[in-house]
Amino acid sequence: EQLVESGGGLVQAGDSLRLSCVASGRTFNGYSLAWFRQAPGKEREFVSGISWRGGSAYYTDSVKGRFTMTRDNTKKTVYLLMNSLKVEDTAVYYCAADISVSPTMARSVREYDYWGQGTQVTVSS
Repeated sequence: EQLVESGGGLVQAGDSLRLSCVASGRTFNGYSLAWFRQAPGKEREFVSGISWRGGSAYYTDSVKGRFTMTRDNTKKTVYLLMNSLKVEDTAVYYCAADISVSPTMARSVREYDYWGQGTQVTVSS
């Protein structure tokens, strides 16, 4: 499975960005998908995820109300729309896939099987 992110860039605080992640596998519909981010000197952290079952996305508290994650199974793509960006959102953002068909949404790095190469998001003040 290959995941390819795009859409990162340099923006000012308050601006918006939309990240995309395209998957190449044949069983995309059966994967839970998530966005993680890693800031310099910090551990990779869960940002948002959508279960293989579909339904509403899950978010870490710091992005609730600002970020929206969606998935389009026909295009094998997930998106992360990031509004009202803050300096503290600066990080490399990674797309990840969990193929375990778990009944719960995975939020830890070790639970994900495939990762993209990451896309840099930099928010200036």
